[in-house]
Amino acid sequence: MAESLVVTSKIKDMIKSKGMNTAGDATEGLSKMVEMFVHRAVERAKANGRKTVRAVDF
Repeated sequence: MAESLVVTSKIKDMIKSKGMNTAGDATEGLSKMVEMFVHRAVERAKANGRKTVRAVDF
């Protein structure tokens, strides 16, 4: 597994607060989604001539 981009304990706590359980691969899947969104945001910032990723890029 690659380095996680999410705080597993925080994700588990949030899911538990909704009355659900967390599968072992759930946070890995979420981390992959975060990585995808970050890559997209970087590309959007570059396309707009910026070196700074802003909230609008997500």
